[in-house]
Amino acid sequence: MNVLIVFAHPEPHSFNGALKDRAVQVLEQAGHEVVVSDLYRLGWKAALDADDLPGTRLHPGFLDVAKEQERVSASGLTPADVRAEQEKVIRSDLIIFQFPMWWFGMPAILKGWVDRTMARGFAYGAGRKYDTGVLKGRRAMVSATTGTASSLYEPDGIDGDINHILWPVHNGIFRYLGFDVLPPYVAWMPGRVSPEEREAYLEEYGRRLLALEDTEPLFFHRAGDYGPDERLKPGVVARSGFQWNPAGPADGKESIS
Repeated sequence: MNVLIVFAHPEPHSFNGALKDRAVQVLEQAGHEVVVSDLYRLGWKAALDADDLPGTRLHPGFLDVAKEQERVSASGLTPADVRAEQEKVIRSDLIIFQFPMWWFGMPAILKGWVDRTMARGFAYGAGRKYDTGVLKGRRAMVSATTGTASSLYEPDGIDGDINHILWPVHNGIFRYLGFDVLPPYVAWMPGRVSPEEREAYLEEYGRRLLALEDTEPLFFHRAGDYGPDERLKPGVVARSGFQWNPAGPADGKESIS
């Protein structure tokens, strides 16, 4: 199996770095090929801008990013740094995003990797999303750290269910592009626990990685569960992530996740 780890932490000796290093060690010892994109060491440019869209624009007076990405991809004008990352994606069977939870999401540099690498025309296009996603057949997962305890990320916690918080990554990126999405691995506030507890996190993560072949992906509704308006059909009980069935014409919502 070819694994791509996209690592997004400015400190290589952070616990995120330790998780990344443990993943490389465990997976390589198991016979897998591992490639790491260390975004800070790469000096990755996070902002998607006109420099990513060289050549003659379709509309010189207006920058239509989606259409220009398709043009650039089709004409072979993709910038070298982006193309290098896209080639890693093409070769991968599994992608792991390794990052600290900052402001309820990924660091900006990792979001910028997605913006620039998973370009329209390369990773998605008209009619090529979700069940028919370009990257269908591959798997993806999040490995993340938090600054606070797991209790805050329970369904009744002040920060909310961790799977709801990760919905923009799980559904909006991975599933949208066609990946099978594996359950996340989360190390809870590693900066505030003992060395023994941090080592236990690393051991647990290693076991998770060795069990990847037997890990059931997260549930997402398939295309047949949706009507022409791309809403769940009447009678289909919402089961995935951040979805719920409306309670009726009133504003109330019935959470069933």
